[in-house]
Amino acid sequence: MTLRLVPPNLAGLPQFAAALEAGWSPSTTHDVSATQLAALQENATAFLTELTRQDGTVVLANGKTAPRLPGRLFWLDDGEFCGSINFRFWRGSEELPPYVHGHIGYTVVPWKRRRGYATRALALMLPVAREAGLTRLQITCDDDNEPSRRVIVANGGVFEHGYPADGKTKLLFWIDL
Repeated sequence: MTLRLVPPNLAGLPQFAAALEAGWSPSTTHDVSATQLAALQENATAFLTELTRQDGTVVLANGKTAPRLPGRLFWLDDGEFCGSINFRFWRGSEELPPYVHGHIGYTVVPWKRRRGYATRALALMLPVAREAGLTRLQITCDDDNEPSRRVIVANGGVFEHGYPADGKTKLLFWIDL
């Protein structure tokens, strides 16, 4: 498997849109597929600009807005669109605001799961976090998400504790960089 992290781009939008149409959502907290598809179809260039911007606000799962953290977003590509992974952080700090459940979030389209893509994508993202000046990453998953837990542990994640969030229990891990 050759998996690459590629910045979101106009050439990749048709495959991204197809994934959205098939019901995949780039958010692990709530389904944004219909909203993103509508925005993409309205103005593809504006959609990409909004997707990759480093300022402004984001809409949380509860409908509230919060400041957008700086970060990097990549699409997973093996010759086709496979999903997305993002890294968010506060410059000069390993701390995160309470509405951000970890430095990295990832999701693989359903038809590409169980192939090691998430494990490889997270491994490819670790140097990006090092380049941003972090020495360790906080990463979480839901307590019932065994595949994600395996991805985190395979990349050196060390379990710290569980905590309640959004009506679920999140498991918090740290990865030393």
